[in-house]
Amino acid sequence: MFDSSFWLEQFLPFLQTPIGGAIFIPLYAVWVTFLLPGVWASMLAGALYGIWVGSFLVFLGACIGAEVAFLLGRTLLRDWAQRRLAKRPKLQAVQKAVSRDGLKLVLLTRLSPAFPFSLLNFVYGLSDVSFRDYTIGLIGILPGTILFCGLGSIAGDIARFNQVLSGSQDFYSSVLRLVGLLATLSVVWLVSRAARRALQDSSELIS
Repeated sequence: MFDSSFWLEQFLPFLQTPIGGAIFIPLYAVWVTFLLPGVWASMLAGALYGIWVGSFLVFLGACIGAEVAFLLGRTLLRDWAQRRLAKRPKLQAVQKAVSRDGLKLVLLTRLSPAFPFSLLNFVYGLSDVSFRDYTIGLIGILPGTILFCGLGSIAGDIARFNQVLSGSQDFYSSVLRLVGLLATLSVVWLVSRAARRALQDSSELIS
């Protein structure tokens, strides 16, 4: 009988090794390419590697996956992406706006949590935005990446709560990480609100 818990116990420690961390990057890329939600994978990275290393690995994996999906949406999977887009009027508006405003709209939609990251990659592939502007716009995923990795890092600490309580230094370190996470959450919220306001100013998205 297949014991998933056993394999997880064996696989997760391996991911925490340097080789495992390198393998995590293409695994994350495949994850987002196949339209799977990246939130849980990002939180797992935070729990395994900590907020900063985890954010770095997730960002690399997300960029690779996003660019693969973009190129697939522009070539081999163009018909499939167009059929998916036909059911999403809001994303159709994004496609038109990005084709017109390029980098600005790519950044804004990346900063706003209202748009699905994985499917949006194919939407950009259908648009007229250049690959260069699309790649630069991936910077916009950094606030959300740091936030979810931070949540995973805190969750990992909570799972080892008995160890935290056994040493005051570890406890204070966890408090500092929590304060940092709350600050990051505030920044992400402010950035997301600003992005939503800017998007609302686009007549293409409002219509």
